[in-house]
This record gives sequence, C-alpha cells and structure tokens, in this order.
Amino acid sequence: MATTRSVLRRKPLSDIEDEASRSGLFKTLGLWQLTAIGVGGIIGVGIFTLAGEVAHGSEGSPGVGPAVMISFLIAGLASAAAALSYAEFSGMIPRAGSAYTYGYVALGEIVGWFIGWDLLLEYIAVVAVVAIGISGYLNELISGLGVQLPAAISATADDGGLINLPAILLCLLIAFILSRGSKTFGRFELVAVGLKIVLVLFVIILGAFYIKPENYTPFAPNGFGAIFTGAATVFFAVFGYDAMSSAAEEAKDGKKHMPKAILLSLAIAMVLYVLATLVLTGMQNWTKIDPAAAFAVAFDSVGLRAIGLIIAGFAVISILTVMLTFMIGVTRVWYSMSRDGLLPKWFAKTDQRGVPQRVTWIAGFGSAFLAGVFPIRLVADLTNIGILAAFVVVCSAVIVFHYRRPDAERSFALRRPWMPLVPAIGVIASLFLITQLHWETWLRFVVWLLIGLIIYFAYGRRHSKLNGLER
Repeated sequence: MATTRSVLRRKPLSDIEDEASRSGLFKTLGLWQLTAIGVGGIIGVGIFTLAGEVAHGSEGSPGVGPAVMISFLIAGLASAAAALSYAEFSGMIPRAGSAYTYGYVALGEIVGWFIGWDLLLEYIAVVAVVAIGISGYLNELISGLGVQLPAAISATADDGGLINLPAILLCLLIAFILSRGSKTFGRFELVAVGLKIVLVLFVIILGAFYIKPENYTPFAPNGFGAIFTGAATVFFAVFGYDAMSSAAEEAKDGKKHMPKAILLSLAIAMVLYVLATLVLTGMQNWTKIDPAAAFAVAFDSVGLRAIGLIIAGFAVISILTVMLTFMIGVTRVWYSMSRDGLLPKWFAKTDQRGVPQRVTWIAGFGSAFLAGVFPIRLVADLTNIGILAAFVVVCSAVIVFHYRRPDAERSFALRRPWMPLVPAIGVIASLFLITQLHWETWLRFVVWLLIGLIIYFAYGRRHSKLNGLER
C-alpha cells in the first residue's frame, strides 16, 4: 500500500507557486515571442520535408498524393483538441515541464514520470528529425552552388552514406544558441519565424501560378488507409505549442499569455499548411515529388531553379526555429524533473544567464547522434507515438482536474458543453493515430518506458521532493 500511495501522490499546486518565486529561470518572454516559439516549433519540417515524404510515399508506406492535405487536417483536429487542454493547464500552471507537470499535478507522480521520461526522448528525437530534414535542403542548396558533398558524410547508411554530418552540426549549433540565454534565443526566434512566414507565403503565392489541375487527379491514389497512416506521420508537424508551453516559467505573464500563444500558433500554422500542400501537389504530380526537398525541386521542375535555391536557403534558416523550440522543451522538462528530485539535481543547475547548461549540451549531443545515424521516417514515427501519448495524458488530466479542483484559478477554461467533449475528442483521436503507427515503433517505445520504470523505482521514487512532505 505504501508503494501504491507513493507512486500516485500528486504535486500540490502550492508547491508550484513556491517554485515560481525561487526559479533559476529568467522571465523575459512576452506574448509575441511565445507565439513565435510556438509557430517556430510547428511550421518547418512538416511543410518543407514531411509534406513531400507523405505525398510521395516511401518503402512500406504508400503515397497519399494530393490527399496529403486531408492527412494534415485529420492530424490538426486531434492537435486542436489537445491544444485547448494545454491552453487551460498553461494558464493555471505556468511552470516549466509542460505535460510532465500537468500529469504530476492531476494524475500522480508515476504518470508524470512516464510522460516526462517519454518527452525526454521524443523532444530530442524531434530535434534530430528536423536536422535530418534540413540537411536535405542544405545539400540541395550546396549542390546548386556547384559543390557536392560526398554521400559518406551527408547521408545515413539507409540513404547510401555513413553519417549525416550536416545534421550533426546543426544540432550542436542549436544547443549553442540555446546556451546563450532566453533573451537571446527569444530574439532569434522572433526574427527567424518572421522570415519563415514570409518564405511560406512567398512559396504559396508564387507556386499558385504554376498549379496544374490535372495533378489533383487521382486525389487519393491509395485510399483512406494511406490518408490515416499519413495523418499519423504528419502529426509530427502539427504540434510544437506543447514544447513552447515548457517555457512558461520564462514568460513575463505566463497565466495570461500562454493560452493565447498556444491557440494563436496552431491557428496560424494550420492555415499555412493547408495552402502549402495544395500548392505542392498542384505544381507536381505526386509521383514526381522529391521527398527530401519537395518545394525546391518542384520550382526547379517548372524552370525556376533560382527560386528553388532561395527556398532551400531560407528553409535551412527557418527550420532552425523548430529545432530551437523542441530543444527548449527537452531541457525545461529535464530541468523540472530534476528540480522535483525524480532525476539527479545536478541536471537542474542553472548558470548566470538562467540556463540549465548541462542538460542543454546533453540534449545537443543526444540529438546529434540520432540525426547522424538514423533515417528520418524511423525517428519521426518514434517521436509521434511519444507526443500522442503525452496528448492522451494531458487531455485526460484536464478532465480529471476540472472535477477534482473546480476551485483552482484558471485564466482560460473550457466550459460546458465543450468540457469534457473537446478533451475526450483529443484522447480518442490521439489513440486512433497511435494505432496507425508501425509495430516496430511500438516496440521501441515500450522498451524506452521500461527503462524509465527501472530508473524511477531505483532512484526517482526514493529521491522525490514529495517524500519530505509525506514525512
């Protein structure tokens, strides 16, 4: 019974408030910087890489064709339900840790641990996936300038090389930017996201003049099964606000600004995704789309080689914002778990800039390893199952907490009939998308969680700060 009570103990809201006054993180982020971090995390590899990958198809995954737009809309529906749940929690608990903290407060320590442990891997994997995606555009840009990188250092073994050096270097670059402090990375994100939105609008407007209606036929060449499988893969492209919510402790007014930033960032991203996928599949027949650098090659195919090179260059710069958002996520979740005693406190130490440098560089080297040796689809699917699991927990937790603590102060709240309807839709949609992933992804996920279970019972449960409260 004692073990059961200890693993189900919940983090008190009073502890959350006390931590706010003693946080080692600096409050420097306003509404638009938070929104930029959210948009920066959502828009990127989804448009520039995964849209082409899913539309064209790959080994074991048939192409979705022009219906890739439907895949994005299905994924967006699941994400919107989860976004509303994140918005409610972030306005009530604006602390580092995101889904880990929400699960810990509402459902208990073991649930918080599993989601936190899950997110450590998933967010690092996101950084790796994006680095792999950028490297495809980087190679396209370099080759357009007359320089060809040897395959041995520009691609993984699955793609005919040995190691993806550009992806490795990009991961380490992002770790360096993040190590400079929240004020520096906030400014970088605001400028880079502005460039990204300008680039996407430029692609949409210019590409619209080269759409051939016949390219939309057949619209769904491999049926609804492929569309749903594609939705599970592109789900990777419709979250990012969850990682942004982990920076809530660095917001100037987290309770007021976090819910707005979450909803604004998802709305902006979905509009741009739908328009961009319509343009891509209208410019080129889905069978000819290049999965590695879809838009750059699409413009090249209509005689606009220079435009393709510009897109490749801007894509490299703009996708860096996705990497930055998710590296913020993993470092803040790790920091929060260490502060709570579930992982060694050595990781929670911050420097004079308010940056947890140790976890920042561990995350940088970890993502560099994944990006350097693994193919993009494998890492993307591994990422998706973890984030979908986090969405299930957050949507469930917001329902439970609504009835367990109706008195808790909320700056944003779902009201009847939307509560519990919207979170329930998020749970069902996320579980459905999880079932569309390959069994190998499930196996890797279960193995990672089992490793986490061993660490929790060997270290986390005994060192949790809540042990002192129980005594």
